[in-house]
Amino acid sequence: MQTTDTITRSEPSRRRALNFSAGPGALPEAVLEEVREELPVYKNIGTSVLEISHRSPTYTEIAESARTRFRNLLGLGDEWHILFLQGGASLQFYQVPLNFLPDNGSADYLITGSWSKKALKEAKMVGAANVAATSEEDEFTYIPKRGEWKLGTDASYLHFTSNNTIYGTQFHETPNVDVPLVCDASSDFMSRPIDVARYGLIYAGAQKNIGPAGVTVVLVKDDFLGKRRGSLPTLLDYGTHTAKLFHTPPVFAVYMVEKVLKWLEGLGGIGAIEDLNNRKARLLYERIDRTGFYTGTAKADSRSKMNVTFRLPNETLDAAFIKAAADRGLIALKGYRTVGGIRASIYNACPLEAVEALVELMDDFEKENG
Repeated sequence: MQTTDTITRSEPSRRRALNFSAGPGALPEAVLEEVREELPVYKNIGTSVLEISHRSPTYTEIAESARTRFRNLLGLGDEWHILFLQGGASLQFYQVPLNFLPDNGSADYLITGSWSKKALKEAKMVGAANVAATSEEDEFTYIPKRGEWKLGTDASYLHFTSNNTIYGTQFHETPNVDVPLVCDASSDFMSRPIDVARYGLIYAGAQKNIGPAGVTVVLVKDDFLGKRRGSLPTLLDYGTHTAKLFHTPPVFAVYMVEKVLKWLEGLGGIGAIEDLNNRKARLLYERIDRTGFYTGTAKADSRSKMNVTFRLPNETLDAAFIKAAADRGLIALKGYRTVGGIRASIYNACPLEAVEALVELMDDFEKENG
């Protein structure tokens, strides 16, 4: 098997960049190498994993291995169902209230960015959704404090987005409420421990931290599942998917997720990756704060450890910085199209060396342009 080093040295036109993409995000190189080796013929089955039946023993083994790894990494008991669904987190914005927002009840929503706003919009199509707190008045630069929340009296769940990719903010504590939590954890899933006892349902698009685009992981607790409404559309009923494999899942994406989870275990699990993510975030934020040339866009106590957002003194320098980064092989640093600036997404598979290279660029760019 050709090594990554060989690829880099002998095929410069195919040299891997340092990828700061917000999603789909970087994948571990070791996983990509393993997949490349296995892709033409998987194990001894005589064909590619792309070509196997979703009801074959081979796929069943892959999916069950992924579920076992999730359970081990997150400490999930048998009361948790682990589903591999399609439609991205965006479908979950509607599927969650369709299942769990009662006709005569309500649900609470914390609005901390564009994706939680979209989730609220979908919930309002189903029933009464209460805005318990929002930071929109300050352009989503912070996470509202617990004392500022106005929770409903009959909410069936509290929905929140744990990390906000566009604005670079993140919940650093699990919300403490009396109802089950429902979390869109797409952009920080498996990057730190989760106190699963507080949750009824967690969902995450795989394409940030645990795999490629195409599969959404849904963790749903059995007692919360039992509270869902009746007469639901078959494919949008979580009960359909907990009961059996109803239709063709995204086989290759699940295969990739299983590989990434195995890689994560090899690093030492959730605690080890949390330590690494803390180091990366600390290094980058310390550089942002060192002088006045770079300005972080999120309030300090709400800063994300996954998506680091900042600006230079003007948009011309923003553009020049992005070009200088590309010239050094640092890609996908442009901020989200509606907010601009710079965004470095430093998910699990973004190596420490990439952040060090970005900090070095920041030093050099400021010397030349500050």
